[in-house]
Amino acid sequence: MIRVLIADDETLMRAGIRLILENDPEITVVAEASDGRQAVELTLKHTVDVALLDIRMPGGDGLKAAEQIASRVSVVMLTTFGEDSYVAQALKVGATGFLLKDTPPQELINAVRKAARGEPILAPQITKRLIEKHLLAPNDGSDARRKIDALTDTERNVLRLVGEGLSNTEIGEQLFMATGTVKAHISRILPKLECANRVQAAIVAHDAGLTRS
Repeated sequence: MIRVLIADDETLMRAGIRLILENDPEITVVAEASDGRQAVELTLKHTVDVALLDIRMPGGDGLKAAEQIASRVSVVMLTTFGEDSYVAQALKVGATGFLLKDTPPQELINAVRKAARGEPILAPQITKRLIEKHLLAPNDGSDARRKIDALTDTERNVLRLVGEGLSNTEIGEQLFMATGTVKAHISRILPKLECANRVQAAIVAHDAGLTRS
């Protein structure tokens, strides 16, 4: 069972999201919050796998909440604003992904399932654009290369494909690995790179020159 927390200052929005998600028998909404501060408190009180957080909420926004809970749960940001800057901010504080509030119901369910598996909720081309425009400060890549020095050859290959936006299944197909083996490699890669999630790891891969330009 995937346990979800919903944080949005609009009661009807929370109710609508709950209704959509609980149509899936493997998803349950364990808590609802009306602001970021309450979202943090409820995450500590309940066992939560995925937190859906509105970016803008009075009394504490979702970005601040995400920064505090992203190390414990998979965070997906919800907003009506589609500008890249919001996506970049969300990912910088450790969010797993980003969705617009008008996302179709089945896509929302699929996104929650992906987030629960630790997979990013962004198309590869969006990830690439964010990396290039917002998440990489001009540098010579030395810090990223220093980080990947700690990786084995296999881990570097996995990281390269993460950086190109591939899912665990797709990485497994390319490297002839079981999906579970890929997941295990990623779980070892993230702490070595000091990354909270695979999107941040993709940034390191890009900065270190592992990915195709």
